[in-house]
Amino acid sequence: MGGIPRPLRILATTAAVFVGGAFTLSLSSSLAIRALQSVSDAKKRKIATKCEACKGSGFYPCKLCEGKSSIEWSPLFDPVVINPCLCPTCEGNKVQRCLNCLGKGYA
Repeated sequence: MGGIPRPLRILATTAAVFVGGAFTLSLSSSLAIRALQSVSDAKKRKIATKCEACKGSGFYPCKLCEGKSSIEWSPLFDPVVINPCLCPTCEGNKVQRCLNCLGKGYA
């Protein structure tokens, strides 16, 4: 009877079981950790005080472009021509994530 030799089939089956088990273990641990983090965040949110820097919103107007989404930039020290460029801090969104609460709204 032709086909794959028996020792090679046993080796392939064992490898598939181990790889499948490792993947399943990784997936279940990731889900468990994410669930524990969400429960922990919910508890923190109940007892934590509102962030004073962003007043609980998690964001504040960009300090570099002052909420205009672009900045005036020139590559030379004494500019001849000033080019408007997309703000590198907020990427044109006009707001930036609060660095005090990391965008969560509570500290």
